[in-house]
Amino acid sequence: MPFILTNSDVAIVQGLLKDGRKSFRQISRETGISTPTVKARFDRLVNIGFIKSISPILDFKKVVYNDNLVNDNTLLQATKNKRQELENCIKKGTGIQLKCDFCRGPISGKTHVFKFATFERFFCCTECRSDYENTYK
Repeated sequence: MPFILTNSDVAIVQGLLKDGRKSFRQISRETGISTPTVKARFDRLVNIGFIKSISPILDFKKVVYNDNLVNDNTLLQATKNKRQELENCIKKGTGIQLKCDFCRGPISGKTHVFKFATFERFFCCTECRSDYENTYK
């Protein structure tokens, strides 16, 4: 089951696309979302691997577009207009495909989350989560 973007996520990403150097407080003022919520949502987007850098560099291979994952061939064949179209597909309800942080398999169904400090790890099942915890105690 993909991670589904909310209106808050979209507003944050769009703010960062305009200027990746914006502070959380600046984004908060522009979007009307509280600063702690902006930070929490940003951290979650980083933890799931959608925002790969503060710049931000977005991984469109994780976007579910018309019920299909965008693959490398799609990106290589994309013209500038097509790439712009892919970037414009980031809106509420956009799915982000997750991989299990232990077995690296796709996560379908319920996502099992393990939180520590500001990090979140995502697992396909409770067994992978337990094995991860035991391995990295």
